[in-house]
Amino acid sequence: MTRCLSPCRVRMSIRSARYRDRMRVGFGVLGPVVAWDADADGRAIALKGPRHRAVLARLIVARRRVVPVSRLVEDLWTEPPPGAVGAVRTFVAALRRALEPQRPPRAPAGLLVTEGPGYALRPGPDAVDAWCFEQDVAAAATLPPDGALPRLEAALGRWRGPAYAEFADEGWARGERSRLAELRLHAVERQAEARLALGRAAEAVPDLEAHLAEHPWREGAWRALALALYRTARQGDALAVLRRARTLLVEQLGVDPGPELRRLETDILGQAPHLDPAAARGGAAAQVWADATAAYDRTVASGARTRLESTAALLRDLSMTGGGGLLTARRQRVAAVAAAAELGDPELTARVIGAYDVPAIWTRLDDPEQAASIVGTAERTLAALAAASGPTGQDAIRARLLATIAVESRGGRSERGRQAARQAEEIARRLDDPGVLAFALNGVFMQSFERAGLAPRRDATGAELIALSARHGLVAFEVLGHLIRLQARSALGDFATADRHAAAAERLGERHERPLVGVFTAWYRALRLAATGRADEAEAEAAYRDAAARLDGAGMPGLERGLLPLALLCLRVERGRPAPTDPGLDWGPYAPWARPLVLLAQDRRAKAAAALRTVPEPPRDLLLEALWCLTGRAAIAVGDRETIARAHAALAPAAAELAGAGSGLLTLGPVSRHLADLAEALR
Repeated sequence: MTRCLSPCRVRMSIRSARYRDRMRVGFGVLGPVVAWDADADGRAIALKGPRHRAVLARLIVARRRVVPVSRLVEDLWTEPPPGAVGAVRTFVAALRRALEPQRPPRAPAGLLVTEGPGYALRPGPDAVDAWCFEQDVAAAATLPPDGALPRLEAALGRWRGPAYAEFADEGWARGERSRLAELRLHAVERQAEARLALGRAAEAVPDLEAHLAEHPWREGAWRALALALYRTARQGDALAVLRRARTLLVEQLGVDPGPELRRLETDILGQAPHLDPAAARGGAAAQVWADATAAYDRTVASGARTRLESTAALLRDLSMTGGGGLLTARRQRVAAVAAAAELGDPELTARVIGAYDVPAIWTRLDDPEQAASIVGTAERTLAALAAASGPTGQDAIRARLLATIAVESRGGRSERGRQAARQAEEIARRLDDPGVLAFALNGVFMQSFERAGLAPRRDATGAELIALSARHGLVAFEVLGHLIRLQARSALGDFATADRHAAAAERLGERHERPLVGVFTAWYRALRLAATGRADEAEAEAAYRDAAARLDGAGMPGLERGLLPLALLCLRVERGRPAPTDPGLDWGPYAPWARPLVLLAQDRRAKAAAALRTVPEPPRDLLLEALWCLTGRAAIAVGDRETIARAHAALAPAAAELAGAGSGLLTLGPVSRHLADLAEALR
């Protein structure tokens, strides 16, 4: 029988649909507390009186956690009047009308929510200027100076005045105000250090002078200002600044300057060479680069084939310098391979393809079309080499082509990728070539996902990569080996060993300027926090959001898109909570596996069951077990016995692992627990 909706229900349905596309709200606390409509050119949202703004500010300070009504009453009034609880509820209702004006009557709030004994504000990770400021400062700490400087400038540009300006005397705001103020001072000094490192000393001087006028006790800032003045040929001013610092420290704090300031004065007087390393080293390095490239241009003809090989080697190095370098290298690699192929020389084409042996740790491709193009050219080149020199000729070149096919075919279901990985490994072991073997082992790792439960096999591959690379100075592959073992040991619940590999990868990344290492270790630490149960859900969620901020500009869309929503979904499911239902979430490639659970959280069981029937088998990659577990949870909820049985069979080999933890990014807890629930549902 067809069910008809009344006109009232139709109107409510239309309003609800419109509400799902509600406006995005931004909040500012780095100055007076304000709110704005992010979809209307930043139009300010009226927040009524000071008590309303105080409630909003208090909830922002809580960072998405629930604040009980009783606590709000205590924080808003020194001596609460009769009816204070009712007044708080009135303030909240008014805030909801202002922040969610399109919410239909009786529809649950999506931003300022009621939960348990109180209220919580649940904006997105980029909706509060203070949170964005913190994310920028944290990201800058992992970047080289040229990447850190724009992030720091963006962070400091968010400030409109003292944090929570109108609540300076409130006890509940004092700690947060102090923390943000200290972080801002740190950011100003880091900005100056980045400018100094980039040879932009003159730009650092005015900001440091203003900074020290308000905060004369900051010895690091005095040192940076003196250095900036010295590097702009103002030696006398630099010495005068150090004398002024000494006088202020003695008169205002009663302490003598620290050893670094005293040493700097001596070094300036002696014009020590190390005071301007950018001029001494950077200038020399720049001159060497200029001389070498000029000589190359003079001696190597513009159409020479060797230029393509040189370009391929340069692109390999460029890809490991950070997000911008990775994106540029990826684009230019395709052009270099196409140019080599056009010349009709299979050996040259093979060398250009094989030179790009960039270690790969994530199993989802950033650009599938580009990867398919590279694989196609590599296959044709292999065939041409076999026709010219026989099936065993040019073994080292062939092994690199096969390893390329294995790496660029990751996540697929074709047997060809696994076959290429096996062939590359066999040839490399026969050749006893460490570089070729390391690349081949990367291909073996990428093709080790034909079923669940293979973390021990990948652990062994990572261990061999570490030992091989350490013996032969293959730093990039040594880092890869540590990251592989970090993933595998996480899957096996051995976080003590995973911690050691995370630390080892970070040391190598810092020493050899590999900024992307920190992206993966930050996600690992969020996973560890969630998996070990040492944090509540809000703390674990905050850790995931901080890790996700590091993906901004990292140049890895295959890793970035949809990852944060997936991690938060896994966090909720693992803790027995419903899926997030925010319509603004971008699930990316994980939408098919998330949709049934989101529909269940919206009490749309029939649609969830229909969506579950369309869910494909998970890709054969690092999230295989996690996606099967999500499928299994949805199948249990809707009673889909066929899917329950398929999920149980797929997950059974991974019974000893933590679901999803093999990614090094997220987890759904022990696979054994999911298997028990699936088995119970089948009985």
